[in-house]
Order: sequence, then C-alpha cells, then structure tokens
Amino acid sequence: MLTVRDLHKSYAGPQGPVAVLNGVDMELREGETLALTGESGSGKSTLLHLVAGLDRADRGQIIVAGTPLLSLSDAGRAAVRRRDVGLVFQQFNLIPSLTVADNLAFQARIGGRHDPAWQEELIARLGLDGLLGRYPEQLSGGQQQRVAIGRALAMRPSLLLADEPTGNLDEATGDAVMDLALDLVARTGCAFLMVTHSTRLADRLHRHLHLSGGRLR
Repeated sequence: MLTVRDLHKSYAGPQGPVAVLNGVDMELREGETLALTGESGSGKSTLLHLVAGLDRADRGQIIVAGTPLLSLSDAGRAAVRRRDVGLVFQQFNLIPSLTVADNLAFQARIGGRHDPAWQEELIARLGLDGLLGRYPEQLSGGQQQRVAIGRALAMRPSLLLADEPTGNLDEATGDAVMDLALDLVARTGCAFLMVTHSTRLADRLHRHLHLSGGRLR
C-alpha cells in the first residue's frame, strides 16, 4: 500500500542546506499498522507530509496505492489524497463553519465517495450521535479528534496517516481515541501510519520504527 525508497529531503538553512531525511526506506502493507517515533526535529512530520503529498521530496520514491507521487504535479498529488489518503492531525483541523455532520462528510464528498450508510456506522461507533448539529468550538478535544478520525475514514482511504493524533489529549482520552481508531482501521482494512512521541502507544501497533539521523531504524 505504501512504498518509500531512498527518500531525501533538505531545507535551506543560514549555513546552507540542512538534511532532514537521508535515504529513508519503508514499506507498509494493506491492513498493517506502523508507528513512527523520533526526537523532536528528527523529520517525522516531514516524512508524513511527503507521503501525504503535501510536500515534495528532493529525490527518492514514494508509491501510494500503486501511484508514484514524486512525478506528479501539486494537482496530481491532491487527487491521490482525495482518492486514497486519510489525514488526522494533532490540531484536529476541523472546519469551524461546518457542523459535526458536515465535517464528517466533507472529505468523502469532495472525493465523490460519500456513503451515507458508512457515515452512519462511523457516527455510531465514534459516539457522535448527539453531537451532529454542533460546531467544533462546542466540542471537547476528545470529541473533536473523534470527528477528525471519522472524517478521515469516511472516504474509506487505502492509507490513513496520523500526526500525533493524541498529542493534545489527556492520557485517558487519548487511549480511548486510539482504541476507536485502531478498531475502525481494522474494520476498513486500510494501512495506518502514525507519528507519535509515545513509545507506549507505538507498541500497540503492528510495527514500530524510529527515525534518527535522517534514517529509519
């Protein structure tokens, strides 16, 4: 479902280019879950953004659901995201002007993959039945993250990417959100790549890789 080969990424610094990723290799199969840990600034989020097509690597190869990303334009990478990739962020990134119901359906609708029956199942499994008419500012952090997970899974992605999805939640709420996420990932059969600072959460996934010195170990 995901193949990363010899991936390199650097950014401009005061003294010249600063290498962040230096030959990253990784594979993720359908239905597999993988945690990515590393020190702050090690490039975890950079790698996730490259896989999502939100940024472009300097060189290497990224293949998502059979589609090579590095040769695509911005519009082409956006099309892959709409079709194959679900995204969950630490900051939730819900649309303030939309209700919970409309936030849940948003990504699936723009990708032409809205399935009312699947959305109803997600609503029930995520415990959002009584919240559909509310707006994000009227929700707790845990409720917002449940909506964000539902939104990402509503379009039945081939690959779900999560960047510190419990980072803004207390431990008990974070554990509950992770339970739901892993249950729904198993239900859909999508591949799941999660960036986290928590080795405790990382150990709940099938595999755990550590990013250090621009490489995965």
